[in-house]
Amino acid sequence: MAKTILIIGTLDTKSMEFAYIRDLIQGRGHQTIMLDAGVMKAPSVPADISAEEVAKAGGSTLADLRKANDRGSALDVMGAGTKAIALKLIDEGKIDGVISLGGSGGTAIATTAMKAMPVGFPKIMVSTMASGNVASYVDVKDITMMYSVVDVAGLNILSRRILANAAGAISGMVEQITTPGQDKPLIAATMFGVTTPCVTAVRERLESAGYEVLVFHATGSGGRSMEALISNGFIRAVADITTTEWCDELVGGVLSAGPERLDAAAKRGTPQVVSLGALDMVNFGPMDTVPEQFKGRNLYKHNASVTLMRTTPEECAKLGKIIANKLSQSIGPTCLMIPLKGVSMIDAPGQPFFSPEADQALFNAIRENLDSAKVELVELDLHINDPAFSSAIAEKLLTMLVK
Repeated sequence: MAKTILIIGTLDTKSMEFAYIRDLIQGRGHQTIMLDAGVMKAPSVPADISAEEVAKAGGSTLADLRKANDRGSALDVMGAGTKAIALKLIDEGKIDGVISLGGSGGTAIATTAMKAMPVGFPKIMVSTMASGNVASYVDVKDITMMYSVVDVAGLNILSRRILANAAGAISGMVEQITTPGQDKPLIAATMFGVTTPCVTAVRERLESAGYEVLVFHATGSGGRSMEALISNGFIRAVADITTTEWCDELVGGVLSAGPERLDAAAKRGTPQVVSLGALDMVNFGPMDTVPEQFKGRNLYKHNASVTLMRTTPEECAKLGKIIANKLSQSIGPTCLMIPLKGVSMIDAPGQPFFSPEADQALFNAIRENLDSAKVELVELDLHINDPAFSSAIAEKLLTMLVK
């Protein structure tokens, strides 16, 4: 069955390249909608959605953008307009995938729209920026970034092959049919290497009860991805066992998930059991990348690429207050479980981050700040990776779901 693919193009400078992509896609039997996100001049190939329409959807006019001659402002307007139009097309069921190509400007415009599209919706961005740090372009969505190798500036023996590969890739994506299966309610869980035994046991128990568990690695992007899916209503319940991303947000590590971490489930009312996994550590890169002010701290070489830093009692007290305040905004069933004998694999007697003083500062701050009318507090004289602790988390969440 023929599909329809949205092509987001800056046709003022790259009409030939986008026409090439369009023709290849149509040659495979699919339909296309060409959207012109260019500003400076009229395109040499026809657009199904004009630049004027895009500018209007972004809150301006093409004439005003040309008169202002402000590239940054124009990118913002055209990105916003492209996003609005693309989402409308998706809502109306008029497109099945999206592709674009460009340099930094074209990439910024197209990925503004792609980042707002649902997870699973086919998205390909051929970009000169794809061999570098693409976090700002991809964020927490499944955008396929393809490096253009040469600039997107004309057609040659190399660019034709790369663009043909991209056209074939997006065509294959929209042609792909998901194998029918039994949809199970989704439960989100958070994990780090140092909480793996706990999360694995929780996952296995929940799966045996008929749920499908999505495990997110608590590396910043993992936490943000989970929060987005919860906000969008995909998640039935949450086993937020590993809240370590707040350490990096507070202290300045490299794996922060941002200040909105722990907001989604609380504000949406999604049932959640939360714990304190890996709140004993802040993450940095290799040892020589640790900021100078932390050189005298308790540092642990996790591997060649990751250095961990033990959180202090003062930092733990702040973390406890933050987590308590976040959970106290909950409008749905919420339980916070404290493992009194340690919050990670290396927070145990004989391990490098064992610090009863820091853990007590964390626990006390939670006790002092948690709204007991909204959050059930359960304290267990167990380590986070003890089988009895993981069992308590799983059974509590299952009880919430039954109720």
